Amino acid sequence: MMIEPHSIAQAYLSVWNQSDDERRVALLAEGWSKGATYVDPLMNGTGRDGIAAMISAARAQFPGHGFTLRGTPDGHGDYVRFAWDLAPADGPRVAGGTDIVRLDGDGRIAEVVGFLDGAPA
Repeated sequence: MMIEPHSIAQAYLSVWNQSDDERRVALLAEGWSKGATYVDPLMNGTGRDGIAAMISAARAQFPGHGFTLRGTPDGHGDYVRFAWDLAPADGPRVAGGTDIVRLDGDGRIAEVVGFLDGAPA
């Protein structure tokens, strides 16, 4: 399986930026394995439903904010690493982080370990 780090990072961020809950669940079904896990210093989720609920809660804390890619994603084997920023549409960054994604044999996201470069206020 050939991985394309930039495409994976963009697809990942599109899930976090999706404001429609039903569409977000559909994106998770397309790109994430059924038993995927997510963990960072502030939250965690297990399975597509658990991750969808976690993202929904995070989005509710930061209405009008979006995630953007920072820098160039890289990867090796089944892993992709990329950095991101969280900011309102017309304002400065309020948080940022680096996420490590592990893909399953079908190229779906199986595990995410997130690190915060600066926790949100």
